[in-house]
Amino acid sequence: MMRSLRFVARCARRHTIAALTCTALITAAQAAPITVTDDTGATVTLDAPAQRVISLAPHVTELLYAAGGGSKLVGAVAYSDYPPEAQQVPRVGDNKALDLERIVALKPDLIVVWRHGNAQRQLERLRELHIPLYFSEPRHLDDIAVTLTKLGRLLDTSQTANAAADAFRRDIATLRARYATRPPVGVFYQVWDKPLMTLNGTHMISDVIALCGGRNVFAQLEPLVPTVSTEAVLAANPEAIVTASPGATAPDRPLPQLDTWRAWPALTAVARGNLFAIDGDLINRPAPRIAQGAAQLCEDLETARSRRPANTP
Repeated sequence: MMRSLRFVARCARRHTIAALTCTALITAAQAAPITVTDDTGATVTLDAPAQRVISLAPHVTELLYAAGGGSKLVGAVAYSDYPPEAQQVPRVGDNKALDLERIVALKPDLIVVWRHGNAQRQLERLRELHIPLYFSEPRHLDDIAVTLTKLGRLLDTSQTANAAADAFRRDIATLRARYATRPPVGVFYQVWDKPLMTLNGTHMISDVIALCGGRNVFAQLEPLVPTVSTEAVLAANPEAIVTASPGATAPDRPLPQLDTWRAWPALTAVARGNLFAIDGDLINRPAPRIAQGAAQLCEDLETARSRRPANTP
């Protein structure tokens, strides 16, 4: 009897030690710093998961919500309007000027910034305050899923973030498989009309064009958003001209920013009626909804293919 009691006591002590060891390991893991690399290659380290986050770009706001961090968002810039609940988040400025005093007053433990969209001088001021900064600058479609995963680690929302990343990858893979073997379509993507501006091949929209079996006719230009002449577009003779607008192409809705091309009826895109507009929020923001914009662009380029003369190779 005594031998049995000693055995039970030893087992109890072993289980207690094992439980304490597990608890200690979990506590240590929770206390371990969180480190990721942002889109500039810089290392971002947090002592604990971020609880008070500020977004300094509309696409960043979308990424944070998709990664499961909406409840931790305490500040955002103008035009951070998706998802709808993001419109209720306090504003801390826009892409031209930030309200630094309000940012400091919100006591963020992480600020996610857009390197090309925020004033460099003000970003340097934020650096001086030693607030962790994560620079978001996705250049390729695959970068969006990677960013979601990294934000999930910083926010301790990896389950939601990884699920969103996987869903995005599936959507893009479906489009890639559907249009990979379609005949190429020469595309001029018009960013602005006065002056006439486009995007080169390193921009994410060029990645979207390629996904749909398109070819950016100005892919080789520099810089990222080059200015081009009307004569250059006429010489490139794109089969389709695409731009962003507040809403997708509709047969009965004029497109002022593209209608000026009708002055050149010999231009292939004009001759075949291939002037398309994509909802700007779906195509311009490097966030998960760009998969919807890509699907629309792919449909538009398929329409362009269907309008080719019967003897077109």
